Amino acid sequence: MYHCYEEQLEMKISKISRSIASSTSIVNEKLKDVQVFKTNVSSEEQAKTIVCKILDKFPTHKVNFDLDDCDNILRIEGIKVNPKSIINIMINSNYQCCLLM
Repeated sequence: MYHCYEEQLEMKISKISRSIASSTSIVNEKLKDVQVFKTNVSSEEQAKTIVCKILDKFPTHKVNFDLDDCDNILRIEGIKVNPKSIINIMINSNYQCCLLM
């Protein structure tokens, strides 16, 4: 009988943990920020270097370039994306970068 109670308790804890994880995911999705920048990055190699630099500083962000776009778009998604920090990384890497509104 004790063993059965223990299993039920474990199942309830597991269910609560999944519920908390799901709620956290929903909250994080709502807090996500997307920033889009116009850049002068023109090659895949340059883009990879910049992506690595940004991810070194902001490892939880999603970072990508659209070099087929005429504005060589840099797109960053994450919680509380700070445009000034991104622009500073770009400028310190000798690239131009401008936040698109």
